Amino acid sequence: MAGSVDAPRGLPVADALRGLRSAWTGGRRVERAAYVVGAALLLSGLLHLVVFAVDGGPWTGPVSWRKPVTFGLSFGLTLVTIAWVGSFVRLGDRARTVLLGVFAADCVVEVALITVQAWRRVPSHFNMETTLDTVITRMLAVGGGVLIVTLVTFTVAAFKANPETAPSMRLAVRSGFAALMLALASGAAMIARGVAKVESGDQQAAYHVVAALKPAHFVTMHAILVLPLLAWLLTFTALPEPRRVRVVAVAAGAYWAVAGVVIAVSAVRFMIT
Repeated sequence: MAGSVDAPRGLPVADALRGLRSAWTGGRRVERAAYVVGAALLLSGLLHLVVFAVDGGPWTGPVSWRKPVTFGLSFGLTLVTIAWVGSFVRLGDRARTVLLGVFAADCVVEVALITVQAWRRVPSHFNMETTLDTVITRMLAVGGGVLIVTLVTFTVAAFKANPETAPSMRLAVRSGFAALMLALASGAAMIARGVAKVESGDQQAAYHVVAALKPAHFVTMHAILVLPLLAWLLTFTALPEPRRVRVVAVAAGAYWAVAGVVIAVSAVRFMIT
């Protein structure tokens, strides 16, 4: 399925299921490995949801089972998404293997560190109470930097010419990666502002101030799945490619309009907090 969005016509549901199977059977080895790792991270998030149901405790706040649940689900979904969407991006085999391999490893490390801190009943971010806590906080920050480097590289590659990918999918992928860059920017801003608050001696303020940007971070992060998924689903319809391009363009415009409002509100809250 890598690099192609055309599929045989028939019953849409049956065709879609065959398309999902082809993503695995026709995928590159590194993509299949990323799917497996992503599934494991998703499973970790779901298992910790069970832990929360059994153990109880608060859902919100810096110390809660919410952290391993949401980060496991988010990183797992993001890894699977990048592996799949990346198949429509023109990259050399070696570059793709390195980028996806590093990205997958970084996702595992990030989720593992956050999970360890949850089981230790201490905050995972902006926590410098002990030497171990400080090391983990710094490692999470470094891991965030690695995520930025790998995803920026994918984004640059996505904007290069790739005649093997249908125009509708190219538009969806490029719009999704562009939104993802804003998600990375908001994430970096949250880390920088939070660390500054901690170093000034106000750890609780760090958790409060970063919450302002979380809506913007969320809405911009998931365009990379929503828009390419729409473009892919359109291949199972009778719409000609020019119509698919228009549908994707309208969807992308609507997504960006909503994201723009969320970003504006979040930015104002972030600046005045």
